[in-house]
Amino acid sequence: MGDVDLTLDRDRLEQARRASAVVVDHPAVFRVSGPGTLACLQGLFTNDLETPGDESLVYGAMLTPKGMIVTDGWIARHGAALTLVAPAGGRESVQTIFQRGLPPRLALADDATDGSAVAWILGDHGFHTLAQSGIGAPDTAGRVVERGPLLVALAPEGAPFVALVAGATAEVESAARRLQLAGALRGDADDLHAARILAGWPTLGAEIDEKTLPQEVRYDEIGGVSYTKGCYTGQETVARLHFRGHTNRELRGLAWREPGAPDGRGVLAGDKEVGTVRSTLTVDGRTLGLAIVRREIEPGTEVVAGGREARVVQLPFGGDELDA
Repeated sequence: MGDVDLTLDRDRLEQARRASAVVVDHPAVFRVSGPGTLACLQGLFTNDLETPGDESLVYGAMLTPKGMIVTDGWIARHGAALTLVAPAGGRESVQTIFQRGLPPRLALADDATDGSAVAWILGDHGFHTLAQSGIGAPDTAGRVVERGPLLVALAPEGAPFVALVAGATAEVESAARRLQLAGALRGDADDLHAARILAGWPTLGAEIDEKTLPQEVRYDEIGGVSYTKGCYTGQETVARLHFRGHTNRELRGLAWREPGAPDGRGVLAGDKEVGTVRSTLTVDGRTLGLAIVRREIEPGTEVVAGGREARVVQLPFGGDELDA
């Protein structure tokens, strides 16, 4: 996957944002089990998997030894097993990390990607729709429950979705139909990307590449990294940046002044190139985007992005940014 550029109809966007939408996706799915599962994944993942306890949903990433993101993902802890949901593009990387980093006598990883699916529930009324569907849900955000063959999780605050339902493809499709009967719009990948852009959330292949550090893409703000849990692969670089320094570039929002999508990727402050546009969302001619820019380019700065005048804005985007 490369940079993401979307053009959506406002009615469709508003229905997905204000009401609810369900998008069935086929990400990489791994189930890890064994007596050392929690300890092993704790040493491979940027966030703390232990402290939230059983039945928790946690976001984070796997890193190279030098602290660069290999793939991001969500980990659901349920009983003695953990389920990792990662971007499809991260599947091979996860396989390699698990092959090298999981001692078979302690933890075994089952690549369940083929035959699995995830239904992502979006929108302000997403929780209500989930409740009305009768599928069942945890009581609080950031928690997981098993409902028969399905794993159902409520996202933590700030995530670009309300809930997820994971399981075998046929079971997830059945759940999606129940959600539609309860009032959800059947969406697609564009709806997922629109939700994450508005939430200021990075994705593998666009804002995240092989040279990205967690703090460069808002991991401190979105709760994707722990500085107290102890060692994990890449932890030394991440901790050094946090306690002794700072990144040279950061993820920022862009709001273009004039109608129409930008033509190009470069971001200029005066005559100096200071970053690149990674994702854009255009609705009725109004365009917002995500860009990786120099740290000194703070919100409020006027720039030229993709050949058009734009303003750098704080993430996540406000509810009225598309109307400004």
